[in-house]
Amino acid sequence: MPRLLAALVILALFAAMPEVASAMGQSSLMTLAARILIYAMAAASLNFILGYGGMISFGHAAFFGIGSYTVGILAHHLASGEPLFGIIPGSGDMAVTLPAALLVSGIAAAIIGALSLRTGGVQFIMITLAFAQMLFFFFVALPTYGGEDGTIISSANSVPGLNMRRKATVYYFILGVATVYFLILWRLVHSSFGEVLKGIRQNERRMTAMGIPVYRYKLFAFILAGMGAGLAGALLANFLRFASPDIMHWTKSGELMIMVILGGVGSFFGPILGAAALLVLEFHLAGWSEHWQLALGAILLLVVLGGRGGINGLLARLAGGRR
Repeated sequence: MPRLLAALVILALFAAMPEVASAMGQSSLMTLAARILIYAMAAASLNFILGYGGMISFGHAAFFGIGSYTVGILAHHLASGEPLFGIIPGSGDMAVTLPAALLVSGIAAAIIGALSLRTGGVQFIMITLAFAQMLFFFFVALPTYGGEDGTIISSANSVPGLNMRRKATVYYFILGVATVYFLILWRLVHSSFGEVLKGIRQNERRMTAMGIPVYRYKLFAFILAGMGAGLAGALLANFLRFASPDIMHWTKSGELMIMVILGGVGSFFGPILGAAALLVLEFHLAGWSEHWQLALGAILLLVVLGGRGGINGLLARLAGGRR
């Protein structure tokens, strides 16, 4: 019940944000809230394999970027009228671009995961990082889609019955998709698949001895995580109307990792709290000083060292203390 209440409160806060931003005359607050939702989805997908499966991927931003570029590339070919590879037509329809982003990011995750998961430990971290950097430089070297400058998307993808030219409409669409995503993720984490994944994280050898196909479970989880990040990337491209290779850089993977650690590794609400905390701190500190990264680093250090379990763990201890 407390978790359900917390989820409803969080949902209500995000639902009220456009009206609050309009009343305060601060349209940037809605942009900040949209970014929190999108990055929370990407961080939650990383937490799914890191917190529940024990897979420390340092190249997760690759799938974030693939989802973003899927929308950007389809929009580019729609505008130019030239099919991709001569056979795939461009599209600006959300019913096409979102499934396409899920499919392409899922295929990429299957390929990268199939190779990376044959290793472990530091080797796994470095291989996922190497794949992400390869994709980053690949898109930088594509002049057709803007190279290192990225590609501009003229308008958000269309949805029947909705005016997607309004930022508020796009925001509510993102909120709806994020809500469905977290409901599915909740069900997945608390399913038998999720329990097996937690068992693999705790003792992989014992799970193997029990006859569990560990590699298959880890690969499937890796693919699902890649698809989640790809979905978040597609939403980001629609909201910003821009796709850039910077979203695939290793620093973006590090940012997602910080969100997970800051919120609480292995906790369901941790990525949401971590994304909100990091982006809100960046938003406010950047307006105070040009050296805001130094202050941000100090705050993050205090939270990580002083709060076992991140923000989620700190809130749980405070709630327990009140009882």
